[in-house]
Amino acid sequence: MFCNQCEQTAHGTGCVEMGVCGKDPDMQSLQEILLYGLKGMASYAHHARRLEMVDEGVSAFIEEALFATVTNVNFDMDSLFELVLECGRRNLRVMEMLDAGHTQRFGTPAPAAVFEGTKAGPGILVTGHDLLDLQNILEQSKGTGINVYTHGEMLPAHMYPRLRQHEHLVGHFGGAWQKQKQEFARFFGPVVATTNCVLIPPESYKDRLFTTRATAVPGGKRLTTDDFSAVIACARRCDPLPDAPVRETTIGFHHNVILGLADKIVAAVKAGKLRHFYVIGGCDGAEPGRNYFSEFAANTPPDSVVLTLGCGKYRIRDHDFGTIELEGVGPIPRLLDMGQCNDSFGAIQVAVALAKAFDCGVNDLPLTIVLSWFEQKAVAVLLTLLALGVKGIRIGPVPPAFVSPAVFKILQQKYDLRLTSNKAPLADLEESLQVAS
Repeated sequence: MFCNQCEQTAHGTGCVEMGVCGKDPDMQSLQEILLYGLKGMASYAHHARRLEMVDEGVSAFIEEALFATVTNVNFDMDSLFELVLECGRRNLRVMEMLDAGHTQRFGTPAPAAVFEGTKAGPGILVTGHDLLDLQNILEQSKGTGINVYTHGEMLPAHMYPRLRQHEHLVGHFGGAWQKQKQEFARFFGPVVATTNCVLIPPESYKDRLFTTRATAVPGGKRLTTDDFSAVIACARRCDPLPDAPVRETTIGFHHNVILGLADKIVAAVKAGKLRHFYVIGGCDGAEPGRNYFSEFAANTPPDSVVLTLGCGKYRIRDHDFGTIELEGVGPIPRLLDMGQCNDSFGAIQVAVALAKAFDCGVNDLPLTIVLSWFEQKAVAVLLTLLALGVKGIRIGPVPPAFVSPAVFKILQQKYDLRLTSNKAPLADLEESLQVAS
C-alpha cells in the first residue's frame, strides 16, 4: 500500500507509529475539517474584502491554520481541535464584517415583497452571493429597458434599499442552485454567476452564461473586471422574456428587523403565545433524504417561529406557514427569511439577544437548529456555532464523510451534535418540543 502523505510504502499503521507522516484517520479528519472550514471562511472573507472590510487577524489565522494542515507539522489532536474551534471563532468575525459591509454599502435591510416569475421584455438573471456584482449590473443597465432578476442565494438582495431603489430590479426567478440547468434553459436572457454553486452549462445556455473573477466554467464567458457591458449587449440580442408571474413572497427579516421586535417576542413567549424557535436552513443539494427538512418544517407547531437562511430555504419556503400574532405589532409570518448563508451571523445575534432577554444561556432557549449539509460554507458556519458552545444541533441528511467516527463521537459528547438521518423527521420534531418543555 502506498502512503500519499509521506510518499513511501506504508506498513498499515506502522507509517504513523514510526512518525513518518502522522496521518492516522482522526488526525486527517481534523485537518480536513479545518481545511474545509478555512475554505468556507475564505469565501466570506473575499466578499467582505470587496466591500473594503478586512481584519489582519483573520488573514494571519488563515495562514497559520493552512500551515497546520501541511504534512509533518502537527501530530497533536488537542492543538488541532483547538485550531478547528478557532476557525469557527474567526469565521464569526468574518460574517460580522460582511454583515456590516452589506449594510453600509446597500442600506439597512427591511422586509420587502418580491415578485417571482418574469415580466415581458429583455432580462438579466444574477445568481450567487456577491451583492456588489448585482449593484454594478443594476447601475450599468439603468435606462436600457432591461429588467434584472435575482436567482438562488441572490434573493435577499431585495431587502437592501439601495438595491431595491433600482426600478428595473423587478423580481426573482427560480430556486436553489441544483435546479439551474432546467431553470437557466427557460430564462432567455444572459445569466451572471457571481460565486460558487454554478454548474457546468449544457449547450442550451452556455453561450449566454457569464461568470465573474475566480468563478469559471467551460463554455462560459469569464469577466475579470466590473464591466458588464457584454452582459447588457447579450440581453439586447436575446429573445425577450414572457409576462409569467408565479407569486409574491415576503423576505428581508434581517437580524436588525427581528431584534427590533425582541420585546414583543419575549412578551409573546411569556404569555404562552409563542412556544418554540426553529432555525432551519443551510446548503441544499439533490441527493435523496432532503425531504426531511421540508417535512420537519411543515409540521412545526403553529405557536412557533421558523428562521431560515441559505439555499436550504428552498426546501421549506413553498409551504404556507401562516402567521403568528405579536401584541402591538399584529401578525408576522411564521417563516422569517433572514437572508444568505452568511447571514447565519444574524441568527446568532438573535439567539444571543433572546438569551440575554430571558437571562439564560443560548442552550436554555426553546430553540432547535436543523442544518442541511453540503459544502465548505456550511462547515465554517457549523464550526462557528460549536465554537460558541451551541449544543444539540442536528445536521444531515448524511454524516459528513470527512469526519471520522472517533471525531464525530467527540463532537457528540462535547456538543450533543446529532444526525437527522437516524430518525424520522416527526420523531425529531417531537423530541425537540419535549426537550424544550
